[in-house]
Amino acid sequence: MSMRRRTLLKVIVLGDSGVGKTSLMNHNIYVHKKFSNQYKATIGADFVTKELQVEDRLVTLQIWDTAGQERFQSLGVAFYRGADCCVLVYDVNVLKSFDNLDNWHTEFLNQASPTDPQTFPFILLGNKVDIDGGNSRVVSERKAKDWCAAKGNIPYFETSAKEDINIDDAFFCIAKNALASDRAQDIYFQSVPRAVSEAEPQSGGCAC
Repeated sequence: MSMRRRTLLKVIVLGDSGVGKTSLMNHNIYVHKKFSNQYKATIGADFVTKELQVEDRLVTLQIWDTAGQERFQSLGVAFYRGADCCVLVYDVNVLKSFDNLDNWHTEFLNQASPTDPQTFPFILLGNKVDIDGGNSRVVSERKAKDWCAAKGNIPYFETSAKEDINIDDAFFCIAKNALASDRAQDIYFQSVPRAVSEAEPQSGGCAC
């Protein structure tokens, strides 16, 4: 009976109100909606979960959203605690949402206090690239990539939840980068045998 690895990753999604964070994390093609009202009531946040396969691991992404409470002082340390990756989101059509990325980046590092801030996995998403055929955008791809380079070569994706642009690629990248973090939690479980002899009683348990 072989052992397989299941990894739980906590992913924090940050950005200004209206940039499309909730639409990204609740994208009906990518993620199953599993909201937790309990967490929303206690710390002003919701999370959804998504399982995917990354090499030899089954990865469960626990993706946390701010539930509309974008004023960072209201989020609390409990929201950031134990994060394995932080996703920063801005709207390519709203310059202020891009300019505020420095605030979100700094706020996360201050609240989460990762062991090594220089290597903690961030990813940047430039959202709503579908609007007006791209004619309304005010933040160029080059400007976003320059910002990422200045922050330690953060991966960057341009996305649209509405048009399903780069959603899967972005979250797969998130999982891969977070797996490189020492904070990732591995859970080992036994795989079920392919066949059981008729003489052997079948057990009804599952070692998870």
